[in-house]
Amino acid sequence: MIRSLITLLICCTVLPAQTITSPAGKLSLTVSMTADSTPQYTLSLGATPVAAPGRLGIMVKDIPSFLSGFVVAKAETSLVDESWDPVLGEVKTIRNHYRQLKLTLRQPAVKDRIMILTFRLFDEGVGFRYEFPQQDNLNYFTVTGERTEFAMTGDHRIFWMPGDFDTNEYKYAETALSGVDAAAYKDRGEIFTAGISGNSMVQTPIQMRSKDGLYINIFEAALNNYPAMCLDVDTKSFLLRSVLAPDAVGNRAYLQAPAVTPWRTIIVSRKAEEVLASKMILNLNEPLKLTDVSWITPVKYVGVWWEMHVDVASWNYADVRNVRIGETDWNALKPNGRHGATTARTKVYIDFAAKHGFDGVLVEGWNVGWEDWFGNWKEQVFDFITPYPDFDVKELQRYAKEKGVKLIMHHETSSSVTNYERQLDTAYRFMKAYGYDAVKSGYVGKIIPRGEVHDGQWMVNHYLRAVTKAAEYKIMVNSHESVRPTGIQRTYPNWIAAEAARGNEFNAWSSGNPPAHETILPFTRLMGGPMDYTPGIFQIKRSFYDPKRTEQVHTTLVKQLALYVTMYSPLQMAADLPENYEAKPDAFQFIKDVAADWDDTRILEAEPGDYITIARKAKNKESWFLGAITDENPRKTTVPLSFLDAKKKYVATIYADAPDAHYQTNPMAYVISRHLVTGKTALKLSLAASGGAAVSIIPATPQEEKQLKLYK
Repeated sequence: MIRSLITLLICCTVLPAQTITSPAGKLSLTVSMTADSTPQYTLSLGATPVAAPGRLGIMVKDIPSFLSGFVVAKAETSLVDESWDPVLGEVKTIRNHYRQLKLTLRQPAVKDRIMILTFRLFDEGVGFRYEFPQQDNLNYFTVTGERTEFAMTGDHRIFWMPGDFDTNEYKYAETALSGVDAAAYKDRGEIFTAGISGNSMVQTPIQMRSKDGLYINIFEAALNNYPAMCLDVDTKSFLLRSVLAPDAVGNRAYLQAPAVTPWRTIIVSRKAEEVLASKMILNLNEPLKLTDVSWITPVKYVGVWWEMHVDVASWNYADVRNVRIGETDWNALKPNGRHGATTARTKVYIDFAAKHGFDGVLVEGWNVGWEDWFGNWKEQVFDFITPYPDFDVKELQRYAKEKGVKLIMHHETSSSVTNYERQLDTAYRFMKAYGYDAVKSGYVGKIIPRGEVHDGQWMVNHYLRAVTKAAEYKIMVNSHESVRPTGIQRTYPNWIAAEAARGNEFNAWSSGNPPAHETILPFTRLMGGPMDYTPGIFQIKRSFYDPKRTEQVHTTLVKQLALYVTMYSPLQMAADLPENYEAKPDAFQFIKDVAADWDDTRILEAEPGDYITIARKAKNKESWFLGAITDENPRKTTVPLSFLDAKKKYVATIYADAPDAHYQTNPMAYVISRHLVTGKTALKLSLAASGGAAVSIIPATPQEEKQLKLYK
């Protein structure tokens, strides 16, 4: 249902301050003009200021910019209240309820040129964007920057990482706004690329908490045909200014009217739980554009992957350099004896997936080129259709089909994106010919074309080109090292997941992810869409494979289970080796049981950087799953199960850290218990340092009601 109320203001020379309130009156937004006729806005939650006056505008090349000298041609307000059902998601139905203010601004001094500012005010936040209608005096134009400001009202605590146009794979820092300084990352040698622009630039999304108890999240939605946005932090005034990823010659975007920018977003609440529950980012994206979505399904998978990260196997087939695609006789090369993606090893994973009910098997390192792929900035490294001699594509297609398992393709582009684009149709046709319905794409390295960056307009458009082309072949895409998602999975749900952050693999070969990492990601990276974090590591310490290695996953085993609930994705990997799961079948049962698509989600408690507890109801089932995680501090919590059907009894299987569990000294210690529970039950959970709790809550059978005792 859509309700609209339109108001017109005709050709004023000065814009009276326009104030609108959110549908339930929680937020108020005021738009006004400065003395030089520059648009600015403020945002308040009740009587509490959220954003002080922040200026708006677009800088363009070779022609006057859209910064000042505006008069109002028209102001329109409308109220929208509608609902829609995501193809895959955290809830069955999403309500899209907002009040809109659309201001048509005219620049009399520039031949009456027009720019539209559209604001959508929800009860949990605001989204606004710039729009450029088709007009006689504006056709093609080059954006050189934005003057979009977020004026914070104090020295808020902020979770941030350095503003890097080429990677999102950083640990988060927690400081005051006044303490933002990427020099600390440089001093530790943790700057990965040359994409850093100054010590005060941070990536979006950012999560803040004010001294008066507001949780404020700043991000963007519907990123398309435009570069990703970072923010430059004025550490004295607490003014945040937008910074756009540049192209090879320093420009930001090339647009043709009619055109729109992504939405700039502020989500705010006095409760951290409400930030995580917000669907505003999704609501600001365009509705579904695919007519047939029957082939888009949740996926739980295993794969030939983690064994390479812990150096049990290798991606490459031979130990040689300077090989060339199409010119090397791969059958004549001597195998290194460590290649992971062999026919025999892949069959082990297929058997394991079939035995335990997994949908798919990912295989990395199957195609030729891994001998000389990394860091060489070559135009052509992979061709995406030529397997190594020990990987029998036809036989594995037959074997996987016989076992009822789907194989998942891997396309590492080595960031030679021009090469990948030339081969997209060929690669996708090859996939369909051999029964692959999903692809994990990778973008490690410097981008080709040279000078482009991962987050620039050209690459943003590439990611979507790959996704829309994949949709033509009914292929789902899981992108790694790509730009961070901004809710576009509403429009193209075959973009089923992405990495775009520091994932679990960092725990295998680096200093790893700190204990707080997974309590921050839902407030930052996951605000824009599902993440392929690859949880489920059971063999926590690297020394199991090599006594000389000291790396480890900085969690307990049970926290790895809980991540399947707290880190949303309809694409979930059981990332460890089959042998490690077979050694702990009782704990592995939770991974087998947990769903990947949901009818309902309850954010029960949350504090960024500290803890999260979430319960989710499986799609089209009465089963619930609960996950609780904590940072380096052990934690006790009581969790009421009031979300359960009051008329039913359930069996709660509780996977808990053992009393002596600790992520550093005893990470793999756990206990499992089963109890009857009802909607009146309150679970008392004890989480170890960087630990967790995972609970499956499934309707009880009559026999179980007799056998099990009620939880006390």
